[in-house]
Amino acid sequence: MHFLVIENYPHTELGVLGRVAEAEGHSWKTVKAYAGEALPWEIETFAGLVVLGGAQNAVADDTYPHLPKVCDLILRFHQVERPVLGICLGSQLVARAFGGGNLLDLPVEFGWREVIPTKEGRADPVLKELQTGRPQFHWHTDTVTLPEGAVHLATSAMTPVQAFRMGWATYAVQFHFETGLSEVRSWSEQFPDDIAAHTPDWPVRFEAEAERHATAAEETGAALSRAWVKLL
Repeated sequence: MHFLVIENYPHTELGVLGRVAEAEGHSWKTVKAYAGEALPWEIETFAGLVVLGGAQNAVADDTYPHLPKVCDLILRFHQVERPVLGICLGSQLVARAFGGGNLLDLPVEFGWREVIPTKEGRADPVLKELQTGRPQFHWHTDTVTLPEGAVHLATSAMTPVQAFRMGWATYAVQFHFETGLSEVRSWSEQFPDDIAAHTPDWPVRFEAEAERHATAAEETGAALSRAWVKLL
C-alpha cells in the first residue's frame, strides 16, 4: 500500500516505522510541509496518513501556517475511514482537529521512559504491543486533553494522555515509537543546544540509558509499527 507522510520539522523521518513499512512492501510519499511543500488535495491514491513530530506547538499557525491544513487533512482521511497516525506534534494536531485541548509549555518529558497501556489500550490492535508497559523515547513539553469520543489508550508517569484513538483507525501517539537508537543518536547530534536547555547532562547519560533501554524500545516500536501498517 502507498501512504502519505507529513514532515512538520527537519530531521523527523519515519525511522523504525519506515523500516518496517518498507520491509513489508509498503511505499509512501513524503511532504516536507515545514519547508513549504504543498499538501495534496486529492487523497484517493493514499491508503493512509502519517503526521510526524516537531519542536513547534500545535497552534503555532503564525509561524507554521500549514498546521490548520494538516488538521483538515487528518479529518478528510478520517471521514473516508483511511488509517491516520499522528506522532508527538502529530498527535497534538489530531487532538486539535477533533476539538481536544492543546496544553502548552509543561515540564519536559525526555528520554526513554515507560509507557503503560490503559485497559482499552491492552485490547487495542495496535497499542496492545505495549503489553503491560514498555520503555519508549519521549521528547515533548506539550500534551493534550482528550477530544469527545476518544478512546484513551496509554499513559505515562508525566503525561496522562500518551495515546488515544478516534473511530477505528485514527491514532494519536505522543511518544516516539518510530525513533530507534540511530534516530536518537541523530537527534542528539542535530539538536544539542535544544537538548542542553532542559537536559544538560544528556551527553553523559546517553550511552548508559541507551544500553539499558534502546533495544527493548526499538523492538516495541517495530511491533507497534507492524500493527499499524496492517491497518492499511
